[in-house]
Amino acid sequence: MTIKKVSSIAKLEDLGRIQLSKSFFMRDFLYSEIANWYGVPNFPEHPDIAIRSAYRSPSVNQLGNEKGHNCASNEKNFASHIWDYPDEKGYGATTCIVIPSFFRAI
Repeated sequence: MTIKKVSSIAKLEDLGRIQLSKSFFMRDFLYSEIANWYGVPNFPEHPDIAIRSAYRSPSVNQLGNEKGHNCASNEKNFASHIWDYPDEKGYGATTCIVIPSFFRAI
């Protein structure tokens, strides 16, 4: 499925329903505490790029950087958390994961 631009709830729902693997859908990788806290949308600006990892929109990443929430600048996160923008080497992706059986709250 190709989503050209997220311009409606229906298209955002379609994006979220893209199955990335046997166990994961795109919606599983769009969650962001920063986006939720500040009420900023966190979905790709260029969703027609192949989806490979967790994602931060440029506006969410910039806000996280400005507020000191452990986000690098947008330029440093291109081809990383902001995977729909290439860096000087091209496209890439980064994800942060938690393995529940190893996570222990202190």
